[in-house]
Amino acid sequence: MRPSLAISDTLDTFDIQILRELRQNGRISIQDLSERIGLSATPAARRLRHLEDRGIVTGYCALIDEVKLGYEVSVFVSVQLDKQIDVTLDQFEAAIQAFPEVVDCWLMTGNRDYLLRVATTGLAAFETFLTGKLTKVPGVANIESSIPLRRVKSGVARTP
Repeated sequence: MRPSLAISDTLDTFDIQILRELRQNGRISIQDLSERIGLSATPAARRLRHLEDRGIVTGYCALIDEVKLGYEVSVFVSVQLDKQIDVTLDQFEAAIQAFPEVVDCWLMTGNRDYLLRVATTGLAAFETFLTGKLTKVPGVANIESSIPLRRVKSGVARTP
């Protein structure tokens, strides 16, 4: 059995309801949460703390509209490294951590080693990032960019 199934198998309907409510509103008060799931505040808080302790709830954050901040262009960038050895992977990942333009970075299987989502103020800013930063990272062998036309679905996390 996969570990992720073991965790979700141990969740009951209250735990699942808590996760769904938090996915919709991470700032919900314990009182409101308890009313929505049909438990009193103390057991609801205890269950939430247990979900946090188990690492199922890993944190809380604000969802920010990048476009309203001026980051109007998102680009998906596939990166292939010249070698898939630990030192090259580590160097690439360390470099990516320093680039504020990179919002998401995933180590991938298949033809490409990494998939990035880059957010910039426009195509000129993306070009500056691409030519001034990303192509200069040691070990980068090939880069392929794709510009999304529109987001069809958006989510924070999948819940049972």
